[in-house]
Amino acid sequence: MAILDRLTAYGPPALVLRRAIQLSDSGKPLEAFPLLAIAARAGIVEAEYRVARCYLEGLGVPPSRSEGARWLRRAADHGSPDAQSLLAALYVAGLAAQEPDGNGLESQSLFERDSSREPEFAAAFGLAKKAAEAGSATGQAILAYILSRGPEAMRDLDAAHGWYEKSAAAGCPEGCLGLALSLARRGQPAQTAKVAAEVRRAADAGLPTAIYLLGVLTEHGRGMPADRPAAARLYQLAAEKGLPSAQFRLGSALIEGGLAGQDIAAGEAWMRRAALAGNIEAAYRLGDRHVKSSPPDYADAATWYRRAANAGHQAAARALASLYLSGNGVARDVEEGARWLRTSANAGNQQAQVDFANLVIEGAGEPGDRASIAGWFEATASSGDLIAAFNLGLCFAEGVGVRKDEEQAARWVRRAAEGVAEAQYAYARMLQDGRGVAADLKQARCWFERAANAGMVDAQVAFAEMLLNGRGGACLPQAAAQWFKRAAAAGHAGAMFAIGAQYANGQGLSFDPVAAQKWFAAAAERGHGYAQLMLGGYLCNGRAGEHNPVAGRLWLERAFAQGVQEAANELSYFASKAGSAGAIGLVEELRSV
Repeated sequence: MAILDRLTAYGPPALVLRRAIQLSDSGKPLEAFPLLAIAARAGIVEAEYRVARCYLEGLGVPPSRSEGARWLRRAADHGSPDAQSLLAALYVAGLAAQEPDGNGLESQSLFERDSSREPEFAAAFGLAKKAAEAGSATGQAILAYILSRGPEAMRDLDAAHGWYEKSAAAGCPEGCLGLALSLARRGQPAQTAKVAAEVRRAADAGLPTAIYLLGVLTEHGRGMPADRPAAARLYQLAAEKGLPSAQFRLGSALIEGGLAGQDIAAGEAWMRRAALAGNIEAAYRLGDRHVKSSPPDYADAATWYRRAANAGHQAAARALASLYLSGNGVARDVEEGARWLRTSANAGNQQAQVDFANLVIEGAGEPGDRASIAGWFEATASSGDLIAAFNLGLCFAEGVGVRKDEEQAARWVRRAAEGVAEAQYAYARMLQDGRGVAADLKQARCWFERAANAGMVDAQVAFAEMLLNGRGGACLPQAAAQWFKRAAAAGHAGAMFAIGAQYANGQGLSFDPVAAQKWFAAAAERGHGYAQLMLGGYLCNGRAGEHNPVAGRLWLERAFAQGVQEAANELSYFASKAGSAGAIGLVEELRSV
């Protein structure tokens, strides 16, 4: 400390403060702080507030949130609106705790690390109200925030709007932003331009959140002409100021190339910054990108999924569970996979609830999981959720978490069938078999048709079978062929076999042995046992013009290995026809299996 400053330290506190401010304004915080501390200990309010700021910002002294809060309390108690506003903001952000009873902080708090706590809205409210009533624009904005975002018992949206208007009128950036959000919350289209104007005022003052929101308004043309390149620049500005939501949006835009050109590497870099700053959606998206990359990087995917899942992201927890259950990127661990699925399901993720229910049905999970599964589905099904109704019906059908009850199963599945294709198919099966409801083939056919029209392949095959056989209505083999072909195009082996049979019999399709063999081959290659039987017979007999008994016998052997007993008869017939003792011995060997 210079000699002049040492002499000043012995002068009147007001003079000490004046010199400290000069040093601080000159960029000499190390020299300013000792003088500020002297003036603060003398009870000068402005000095107390400045000392608090020094501790909070690490200016001339090691940063300490607890010491900063202690000096803010002193200044606030002495009537400083600035101190009251800042301390209220710290309480709202969970960055300060109320001082315990007694004189000063408890001794152990001096050795505690600064850490985030739960917001203390009650303490913040009193301080913000004092500052607001004293004319502090910042205090007015904080008070309005508490009245609009605080605990339900404290909320008063009309009063909050009024305080935001006062704060904005005084030029406070936070007040301008708050007023814009309050106007937007009211949902009045006529106020769109006013919302945009207030957001712009806050953005012009450098408020990162306002810059980001201005980018959103600019991108979508709300209250101003749409300008996607300008929106990209605003997102970049907010991202460079460290706002995670802006970093995420900028990263997404660069990856997708939807705003101002594509740059995947830069986009992923911004996504990583957002994720590391706590944006859980960015972490989840990064996990997805690693899973979908070529080749997939499951290890990195697990890292990002875990980061998002630990922060409560439902879909990330489900995705992480999938990696544990499959052993991709992590050691396979069914118990850990079940734990993450349970976490996601308990948080309300319906896909995870279905996955977890299936896992529990297979025997995984804990003893109490079965009851939980039925509880999840019943709560949401009763409120009208059709997917939950379907899942609850399956619980009753399988006795998962509830007593097995086919009538209840049919009731819930019927409710879900109003909008869920899988439920329509399941209900059709119930009507067809008479499970939980009276058998009704006509109605079963109607429900199969609805599910088939919704694109469900198994339903298309079931409906085609009823059309072909005339069950539940007229026999319409040509219509059946069309439905079988739709299902076959989706890879259904049974549908391919049925088309082959129709060509072979000339039923609904023109008799065509070559086409029949082609479809039998397609189904056989997909493991359809009866298609393998038919293909073997065709090749052995040369029914479609191709005579290949060696290949035919191999297909017959495959069919027999799948339990198709007719294949043994075919093998025996062709063996006796060929007069081959070796072949007959093979048949006997197959029969003994």
